[in-house]
Amino acid sequence: MTADGLPPLREVIARHGLAARKSLGQNFLLDLNLTGRIARAAGALDGATVVEVGPGPGGLTRALLGEGAARVIAIEKDERCLAALAAIAAAYPGRLEIVADDALNVDLRALAPGPLKVVANLPYNIATPLLIRWLVMEPWPPVWESLTLMFQREVAQRIVAQPGAAAYGRLGVLAGWRTEARMMFDVDPRAFTPAPKVTSSVVRLLPRAAPLPCRTATLERVTGAAFGQRRKMLRQSLRSLGVDPLPLLAAAGIAETKRAEEIDIAGFVALANALDGRG
Repeated sequence: MTADGLPPLREVIARHGLAARKSLGQNFLLDLNLTGRIARAAGALDGATVVEVGPGPGGLTRALLGEGAARVIAIEKDERCLAALAAIAAAYPGRLEIVADDALNVDLRALAPGPLKVVANLPYNIATPLLIRWLVMEPWPPVWESLTLMFQREVAQRIVAQPGAAAYGRLGVLAGWRTEARMMFDVDPRAFTPAPKVTSSVVRLLPRAAPLPCRTATLERVTGAAFGQRRKMLRQSLRSLGVDPLPLLAAAGIAETKRAEEIDIAGFVALANALDGRG
């Protein structure tokens, strides 16, 4: 038994036949010291309602409860994991709710009134779509007060990238527009079962109370066009919007010879507002 009175995770995995499935993007964390570190990276959890996506055998779930979360809502698609999670729920009566569903189908606002902390070792195959969904939530500020999430390091670098960096792109603009995002720490592949081929990183995102005003859908269109042909000058790449880009660039105060990676968030917001006729 471990400190929380529950069996070691390797025993749980063996008992329930929880071999990680690549099709579900699963890589289980078995080091309880590491799961505790991830839980603490989310800040004080005493009295908090935490949403976890893809708990698997429940290593991070146990850490979140052990760090004092008043309630953990664990969203798990893999039915094989439900019995292992039910055992954790029994050890922490009234504090763990299990939602047997695909996280892509779950609206955070329907889970609890908030504020929520989202803490997760995200399945690799849905990590970016989930993050974008949470970044474009309306109304803003969102129901979540923080996101503490593990990604492949390459994705984490894109989230925190600044203009001029090779990793800077649409994801960095969306994340930087609506949140303050920072890399917390890296996780060695050997910490997982099975070990992935890449290093992972934990990123924490805090929502900005008042992001620069623009329509979310328009900002997504503009960044999609600009970074879809990132090697081209904006006077060329923005033509995919179906309008003459030169008046947009002029209204936004951006030189037509600039490329997407040179434009900061305020510049993309100005382009979005110009496209909407607000610039």
